[in-house]
Amino acid sequence: MPSFDQDTAPEQHPTPTGRVRLRLADAADAEQIARLHAESWRRHYRGAYADSFLDGDVAADRHSVWSARLAAPTNSRTVVAEDESRLVGFVHVVFDHDPRWGSLVDNLHVVHGHQRTGVGSTLLAHAARAVLEHATAARMYLWVLEQNTAAQRFYRACGARNVETATVSPPGGDPSRLNGAPRKFRMAWPDVTEPSGLDTRRRDDG
Repeated sequence: MPSFDQDTAPEQHPTPTGRVRLRLADAADAEQIARLHAESWRRHYRGAYADSFLDGDVAADRHSVWSARLAAPTNSRTVVAEDESRLVGFVHVVFDHDPRWGSLVDNLHVVHGHQRTGVGSTLLAHAARAVLEHATAARMYLWVLEQNTAAQRFYRACGARNVETATVSPPGGDPSRLNGAPRKFRMAWPDVTEPSGLDTRRRDDG
């Protein structure tokens, strides 16, 4: 079940509002990815993350993280979704991150105006295909904030199960960036090859 790599063409995917193009991210994408990541956190993480962080240095923090990740990717894959030339979403998966739960979908974010158009499910399905090709096990999981009920519904619709509750780790290890001790849920796919809401078939260009 092949997935595109550095030497192959990007994928074209139909969505209800048109087509999106998936391609591997590179270092030149760090600024756009960081901007979307910061905007998504401001919209969905407020209450769990401190306002002083979200309204302050979150953009610089995310830019530092993504510049480092994309300059030297290690056992991971970052894929962006584009509508024409505009970045409308991205996914970052770390292979074999946990011996029990498998590969970690560390980030999945979609521009607000493109949510509920199929971009998120397309990116998540690509992450599952990448796990099948590059990881040692067909298991995949992610973390979602307890307060983010919309994201929980989306992941359940894509076949994930809520298997654990934990305390959120502060961004950059700085406790002042959190409000108290917010909680998160581990949502897992024990086997991404099993029938679920994820379509792991590859899309040809065209």
